[in-house]
Amino acid sequence: MTDRDPLRILIVDDHPLFRKGVSALIGVQPDMELADAADGMHAAVDLALSLQPDVVLMDLQLPDGSGIQATRTIVADSPAIRVLIVTMFEDDDSVFAALRAGARGYVLKGTAEDDLLRAIRSVAAGEAIFSPTIASRVLTYFNRPAPVPLFPNLTDREREILTLIAQGKNNQTIARDLFLSPKTIANHVSNIFSKLQVADRSEAIIRARDAGLA
Repeated sequence: MTDRDPLRILIVDDHPLFRKGVSALIGVQPDMELADAADGMHAAVDLALSLQPDVVLMDLQLPDGSGIQATRTIVADSPAIRVLIVTMFEDDDSVFAALRAGARGYVLKGTAEDDLLRAIRSVAAGEAIFSPTIASRVLTYFNRPAPVPLFPNLTDREREILTLIAQGKNNQTIARDLFLSPKTIANHVSNIFSKLQVADRSEAIIRARDAGLA
């Protein structure tokens, strides 16, 4: 992107009024343009990967899935795309799940227009940006001793799949949710069973639920 190129923004939110308001705000900025808007997880991923916007404004709760999973998929495929979470949720689980997924910023709905525009520009420039209350949570979190992860012999992806197994999802559903092939999921499930030393899905679910994964 040159200095003259406007930032191309993709809005992902299932509320039409929010999309309309942010679209109008972006439309009057000389250094920004609206790439498109999506109202669901799958549409968000498809549009982001095809349009390659500079910044994605991502809500967390979407009708067909999670903005966190959409963020993870987009960033894994196209690291140059910057994702800025714009949501009502400010709990620790949501904040840190979004950051682990690759989001570069996290601001709350209701943020002043100037602050939202500043956040978009900052994220596009490669900076990390947070609403003040979120920034305080992040600092507090990183000042804590690092927790020991559940099932430390599993990879992050394997823990994610184990959590979905414990929620009762089959391989086909997990593959669709994670944008992976059923064969890849089957391989991960086999590795999980081996590492947990369990014989089948039922035993894996018991281990996961006992550990509080679902």
